[in-house]
Parts: sequence; C-alpha cells; structure tokens
Amino acid sequence: MSRLILSHLSLSRFRSHRTLDLALDGRPVAIFGPNGAGKTNILEAISLLSPGRGMRRAAMEEIARKPEALGWKLRAELTGPGVSHEIAMRSEAGTPRTLSIDEKPAAQMALGRMIRILWLIPAMDRLWIEGAEGRRRFLDRVTLSFEPAHGEASLAYEKAMRERNRLLKDQARDPAWYGALESQMARLGAEIRQNRAEALTALSLAQTDATTAFPTAQLRMEEAGQEGVEDPAMDEASLREALARGRARDMAAGRTLVGPHRADLVAIYEAKGMEARHCSTGEQKALLISLILANARALSARLDAPPILLLDEVAAHLDEARRAALYDEITGLGAQAFMTGTEPGLFRAVGDRAMAVAVDETDGASTTRILARLPDDRSPEERP
Repeated sequence: MSRLILSHLSLSRFRSHRTLDLALDGRPVAIFGPNGAGKTNILEAISLLSPGRGMRRAAMEEIARKPEALGWKLRAELTGPGVSHEIAMRSEAGTPRTLSIDEKPAAQMALGRMIRILWLIPAMDRLWIEGAEGRRRFLDRVTLSFEPAHGEASLAYEKAMRERNRLLKDQARDPAWYGALESQMARLGAEIRQNRAEALTALSLAQTDATTAFPTAQLRMEEAGQEGVEDPAMDEASLREALARGRARDMAAGRTLVGPHRADLVAIYEAKGMEARHCSTGEQKALLISLILANARALSARLDAPPILLLDEVAAHLDEARRAALYDEITGLGAQAFMTGTEPGLFRAVGDRAMAVAVDETDGASTTRILARLPDDRSPEERP
C-alpha cells in the first residue's frame, strides 16, 4: 500500500469555518489557538475521510455552519508516489451526505481501503471508566483499521440483530422465523469476533516489539455471560447454538443477550498488574496514547505506510519529557499527525519537524494561518 498524505484540505460552511484552505506537505501539523477558535473542527473534517460518522459521531445537520444552515462541503487531495486522489464530500440542508472519489460516486467503506485514520480526542479520556459501548466502539475502530471489511460485517450483523429483536418483542415463537436470522448472525458474529481477536494480537505485538516512553497494556475481550474467559468461542456453530438456546430468555428481555454486540475490552496496566479502570487519570491517558501509537506502528509494519493521526489536545495532558517522546515516535513513524493545543509552546519539542497552523476567531468565524515556523512564546529571559 503506497503511503498517501493529505496534501490539501478545503472546507466550506463547516462548523465554525466559513471557508478553509490548507496546503500540506506530509509533515505533522501543530494547530494552536484559543479554546473555541475551531481547531478541533479541522480534525473532525479529516476524520470524515474514514468510514463512519467521524470522531464526534455527529449528525450531518450538526456540522453545517450556523446560523446559515445551508449545508457544508469538504474537499481533500490524497497524494503519494505516482498516485493522487480527490475526495469530495457534501451535505446540503436536509439531505444525506454524498461522497465522490476521483469524481465518481463512492460508498463510505471505500475510504477505509484508501487510507487509515486514527484519532484520540478528550471525550475518550473516560473510556476505561464508562460503559462497555464506548470501549467496544474503540475496539471496532482499531479492528477496522486493520480489516476494512469489518465495518460491512458489523453493519450486516446489526441489521440482522434488529430484525431478530423485532421478532422477540412481538413474542414470535415459530422457530422457522428465527433460523435464517440466527444463521446469518452466527456467521457474521464469528467473523467479527475473529477480526477483533486478530486486531488485539496485532496491538499486543506492536507494544511488545517497541521501545517507547508510554506504558504497555495487556488486552483481552470479554462478552457478557463469559466474564473472565480470555478466548470466548469464535466459531459460527457455537454462536448459532447459543442464539437458539437463548430465545426464551431473550424474549423476556426483548433483545438479544448473547453475541459480539455484548463484548467489552479489558486493559491491564502491565507495569502494575492493575485494570485500567482502577488506574489514575494520567495513567489511563498514557495507556490510550500507547494503544494509538501501537495501532499506528502495527499498521505501518503491515501496510508499509503509516496512518494519519488526529490527536486533539493531547499535549496538554503530558509533561515535557512525554511530549518530546510522543513527537519523536510520530516523526519516527513518518506519520502525518494533526495535533491541537492552545499554546505553541506545547509543540516546542517537535520544532521544525512539524508545520504550524494558527487558528483564531474573527467576526464569529474561524480563520487560519500557515506559519513558517512555530512561534516562540517564551519570554526573552526563558529563551536559550
């Protein structure tokens, strides 16, 4: 897979940006400016270049700039050795999002086969202490980065499960009505489980083989009803049997109670032998960064091309040594990383290895400037 970089990004009426036009050279990008200026909105736009609803999971009408609410447009150019692609995305008021790649209509899943995008945002800081749904979504994003077809399998599984749940709520009792749906769920569920297991193996190997300043984690999947079982049965037959056996219980609950949609991701802070949910806030954040970096290393080794990284406000939670270590890992990977922070000083350790973009707010709209270098915000006495 050729390394593709985001070489150009333009936005129209996207969140706080009336317009935006950025020419990029493949280096990491340090985006700085005051809170509310529109830094994260740039990262959100880039996240839409991957399958799904982006890092905020926003509805399309939420993205359109207010108060105009006229819809929004996004255009991106991806370039690599001897290859170039143009991606155009838009959503007019009250209409679904449309996508074209090289001026041809395309499905969202096609993006996952072109480029891999990983992100870490402040909303994920509570990943280890909130419900299983967020961890499951995190695990599926990791899995999707390794296996783009995982998204299609997950969507098909969810559709079949919704139809089965409808039968359960209607108190349908004819086994023939369930058989085809359960067979489909079992086939897709086994594929989903296997994809997730392979992704966790890849993450674990990427952590073991790396020299890093960030902590490592032992990872495993658990499913409701199988807590403590490190390797729940992956085969199709076992899931089909479990679904058939559980119909009466599921009917009482009005929903399907067994399957990969009940999975959870368990992480153990290896140095302490402690579950992530019991670690300090700083340790939990460090584990998340470690997993994102491991994901990037594994993808880079597998595809011979690093992913694009979106790291929102990541530097603010790290001390100076960890910030320097993070930037060293990013540049060592050759990854195009988009990083946000309120002050340019947060990116001092990356220096000229990154582009600098200043974001501000003028007359109620975001404005951006590409700078020749990161400004030095230290006082004259602090400078070397």
